[in-house]
Amino acid sequence: MISTSHAISRHPELSALALGATLYMPATRADLWHVASGHKYARLRSLVICLEDAINEQDVPLGLQHLQELLQRIAQSPRLPHAPLLFVRPRHPRMAAQLAEWPLIHQLDGMVLPKFDLDSLPAWLRSIPSEMLYLPTLETASVFDAGAMRELREAMTEQFPRVLALRIGGNDLLSCLGLRRPPQHTIYQTPVGAAIGMLAGLFIPHGFALSGPVCEYFADPELLIRELQLDLQHGLSGKTIIHPVQIETVHRCLWVLPADLAAAEAILDLDAQAVFNQNGAMLEPATHRRWAERIRLRARLYGTGEPDQDNDVIDWPKGVRL
Repeated sequence: MISTSHAISRHPELSALALGATLYMPATRADLWHVASGHKYARLRSLVICLEDAINEQDVPLGLQHLQELLQRIAQSPRLPHAPLLFVRPRHPRMAAQLAEWPLIHQLDGMVLPKFDLDSLPAWLRSIPSEMLYLPTLETASVFDAGAMRELREAMTEQFPRVLALRIGGNDLLSCLGLRRPPQHTIYQTPVGAAIGMLAGLFIPHGFALSGPVCEYFADPELLIRELQLDLQHGLSGKTIIHPVQIETVHRCLWVLPADLAAAEAILDLDAQAVFNQNGAMLEPATHRRWAERIRLRARLYGTGEPDQDNDVIDWPKGVRL
């Protein structure tokens, strides 16, 4: 679903899996450059500078000023090679159109498009700059309507070619129902869990990637781990985070078990039989190939390891930043 862009020129094999942990930062923060440049969090994969819900209306001018200053500094001082993919989240299409007029806007890799649905799609198309990557966010009440999501998918297939991933706005979806996620519960233990399963079935087979919603209880790493495991079981790519303490947990959950990588390599072997046994499991390249390709890519991006291993004993692939 992607065409040539600044992000792809920097990352020629860019996949939604490369998003990893996507950190949201209010545009009003004074340390935007230190994070965006790659100096502050060396293993951060993607960063969203937020001009929407993370700041109050009266702080928008300050946020826009900070963003302009960041773009100017990036233009003058190149970021580190391992700097994260850099996105901005405007408040609405009118702000996106304003940002599109900035000469330095293409210092960014892309935009996050909030409240994205069939009704707002035409306004976004008229407003966004060309040759960027987009992370539209599914977070309106229409997400609970399978027919509406099917129509949105068809419209995006025809009109929106540069989508890296579709974000799932878990908290906004709960808000539609007048709910908040209870402590110690994954998003899959709420009504949004059923919606995620539906979205996976409607979008992933048609070439769209989905990114996992925020787990706001950042002081509970075990909850985040349980939710990430379910994200992966639903075929999601990447995880939005709201605190840097979550970066390592997300990336650790993206490690590939050595046994899974061995199975993937066996499936992708050019001489593999149509059906064969490995460690008591049936492997069938015709049906398991997409899984195997995804496992191989995860291993290349994040390495392999067992759940109880520490960072210093992980078999990190050479040349891959985590």
